[in-house]
Amino acid sequence: MNILRKSILIGFTVLGMAAAQAQEAKPAPTQHDAHPSKEQMQAKMADMYAKRQARLHDLLKLTAQQESAWANYQAAIKPPAFDGKRAEHKPFDKLTAPERLTLALDMTKKREAFLETRVKAVTAFYGQLNPAQQTLFDEHGLGGERSGRHGRWGRGHHGQRGGWGHGGEQHEGWGGPGPQRG
Repeated sequence: MNILRKSILIGFTVLGMAAAQAQEAKPAPTQHDAHPSKEQMQAKMADMYAKRQARLHDLLKLTAQQESAWANYQAAIKPPAFDGKRAEHKPFDKLTAPERLTLALDMTKKREAFLETRVKAVTAFYGQLNPAQQTLFDEHGLGGERSGRHGRWGRGHHGQRGGWGHGGEQHEGWGGPGPQRG
C-alpha cells in the first residue's frame, strides 16, 4: 500500500512538473505583450478623433447657419489618411550634417504649411461663433480638454511646474512662481 501511495505521489509530481514546463515554453500573451497593428491603431485614432469632434459639436450647440461653417472647418482640419507607404530613407545617423539639416528644413516647411491651413480654417470657423461658443471652443477645441487644469505644457519633466499654460495662474519666468515677498 505504501508503494502505491508513493507511485501516485510521484505521478502527480511528474504531471505537475510537465504542466509547469509546458506553461513556461509557451506563455500566454498578456495585454502588454499584444501589439496592435498599424490598421488597428489608425482605426482607433480615427475613432477617437471622430468622438472628440462630435463632443465639440454637441458642446457648441451650433445654429443652422453655423453648420456649413462647421462642415468647412471639419473638411479643412481632417487629418490625412495614411496610405501605408513610406518614402525610402536612410537611418538618421547615416545622413551627413547637411542632409540632416535639409531634412529638418523640409519637415519644418511641411509643418508650417499644415499650420497655415489650420489657422485659416479655425479663424474662419471661429468668426462664425458667438462669444459663448468662442469661449467653449477655446476651452475644448484644439486639445483644450486634453490639457487639463494646467494647460498642455503645464508640467515639465518629473512633475516640475514651468513652461506655458498654467491655467490662468500667474508665474514668473520658466521655473514657476518667483520668491514670495512679504
